[in-house]
Amino acid sequence: MIRKLQNRPHWLEIAYAVSHRLVGCFTPWLKPGGWVEKVLVHIEKFSKGPLFDCKMCGQCVLHSTGMTCPMTCPKNLRNGPCGGVRVDGHCEIDPAMPCIWVSAWERSRQMPWYGTQIMNIQPPLNRQLQGTSAWINDSTGIAARLPAGWD
Repeated sequence: MIRKLQNRPHWLEIAYAVSHRLVGCFTPWLKPGGWVEKVLVHIEKFSKGPLFDCKMCGQCVLHSTGMTCPMTCPKNLRNGPCGGVRVDGHCEIDPAMPCIWVSAWERSRQMPWYGTQIMNIQPPLNRQLQGTSAWINDSTGIAARLPAGWD
């Protein structure tokens, strides 16, 4: 069931768009810390964990990476493959694992709304957001802010 859904990124794209708009309606009440974030963290773990092997980085870019979590890459690469992708499309570190960036590229081609965002360069991951709600961080702009010295 999960694999079937993963291989239908346009349906996930639709779910993302709906969720993004829904969460956006509640932005005034979404603040880091507190009980609302605790609830959202549990919802994110429950929904994104099994489906995307979510690592709860706090800066979700699924819609920009073909609905494939780049944090599942053994090297945590957020901007494309490392150059060690094997001829068969598998990972150089774990030869049994398909390169997540090959999957991301293929899935992004099936996403009419957000598919071209795979070409966008992602900023460095802010590890201080690990374990926090990506929905809150995105809707409040926290995810887009770079820590001091990164700009």
